[in-house]
Amino acid sequence: MKIFNFLITIFLLFTLKINNAYSLVEVDITRGNLDPLPIAVSPLSLEKKDAIELKKISDQILASEDINLDLDDLGLKISELIENNLKKTGLFDTLSKDAFLQKPDIAHLKPRFEDWNLIKAQALITGKVSIHNDRVKVEFKLWDVLAAKEMLAMSFSASPKSWRRLGHIISDKVYGRLTGESGYFDTKIVYISEEGPKTQRVKKLAMMDQDGFNTIYLTLGNELVLTPRFNPTDRTEIVYLSYFNNLPRVYLLDIITGVQEVVGDFPGMTFAPRFSPDGKKIIMSIANDGNSEIWTRDLETNIQQRITDHPSIDTSPSYSPDGKYIAFNSDRSGYQQIYVMRNDGSNVKRISFNKGIYGTPVWSPRGDLIAFTKLHKGRFFIGVMRTDGTGERLLTENFYQEAPSWAPNGRVIIFYRETRTDDKGEGFSAKLWSIDLTGYNERLVETKTDASDPSWSSLLH
Repeated sequence: MKIFNFLITIFLLFTLKINNAYSLVEVDITRGNLDPLPIAVSPLSLEKKDAIELKKISDQILASEDINLDLDDLGLKISELIENNLKKTGLFDTLSKDAFLQKPDIAHLKPRFEDWNLIKAQALITGKVSIHNDRVKVEFKLWDVLAAKEMLAMSFSASPKSWRRLGHIISDKVYGRLTGESGYFDTKIVYISEEGPKTQRVKKLAMMDQDGFNTIYLTLGNELVLTPRFNPTDRTEIVYLSYFNNLPRVYLLDIITGVQEVVGDFPGMTFAPRFSPDGKKIIMSIANDGNSEIWTRDLETNIQQRITDHPSIDTSPSYSPDGKYIAFNSDRSGYQQIYVMRNDGSNVKRISFNKGIYGTPVWSPRGDLIAFTKLHKGRFFIGVMRTDGTGERLLTENFYQEAPSWAPNGRVIIFYRETRTDDKGEGFSAKLWSIDLTGYNERLVETKTDASDPSWSSLLH
């Protein structure tokens, strides 16, 4: 399962030409899809000699690894991937290629900006694909059409099998230049793949690119698995809960080698393990004698520390990005609410006070918000609040949904939702969905099976 063995060598062709005083192109990321920016992504040009070389490489891979790698029209494929990434944000209006007045050989020329103005493009991406030492090299430029200026020019190379990553990295660079925020396209999502009737579900750990491609299964489905979470400092490591002989165990999984390691056997039930921001500790809730408390375990020394000590149920801990604070659930007020405390368990404060039952708090990577699940009047909501509990906003509601996880730039949340599939309410489907912080742009995230408990990785590059 060596999924990260396609290390990308990055070559910077030109100095980034960023001058806000002259650039007219900008995207207001606080307004969702209200005013998407018109952007044109020209098919990346590919010379005939490079196309022939790509065909040879594809045939060699098929012969040696029995993998049918379709590299035909690679320049078009990469441009379409970039288009899809940008369009799904709700911030960009990707223009139809049928309207383009210049051909892909624009990569060798300066754009005729008047032609792109005619089709209302405000930003333009051009580029080319070539082959060097059996590696795919992509050169691209981002243009400000209104100002008739180059905004960004870069080059990346990778193994042909990793061409999709090239498209994701370019998408991140374009998104970052036009919004001022880091992107989230070159990332992975780990989740629970589910198949079968609700009473006999087979659950496996699964992982995919953020756009649903390159799915792999990390476990066989022989044991129940729950709540996988990425190590924020090492995208090749996952912590998750699994039931071995009907006993819960916390495991670490190296997704490159496939090696599993038991973090420890804990008395009673264990819930929702999660890494600390530095990746050196695991925080979780452990229920012993019917009382759930929050504990940490140092992965280097194996020293365990009890963080809470209260007769009520404390669970679902999540660190702030700087590691100084922990958000968690507790029913110490009589019913389940969200609390924040220092990382040593001191200075506990309740922050949720509106009507409803709150759960699964997750701190934003930006440190400014906490996402949560809320149950009120029989409906489930995904929402966000400031870290002091003010500014609560409910982003989406449904019959049943939970388990929010943040994109690494803190602008998009992924979660899972169950829906009834028949009139009697007996059938159901579990799928992943995403929504941005404005409450707009709610989208189904495609998976090969039913899916739950998603966790978003940090950027891979």
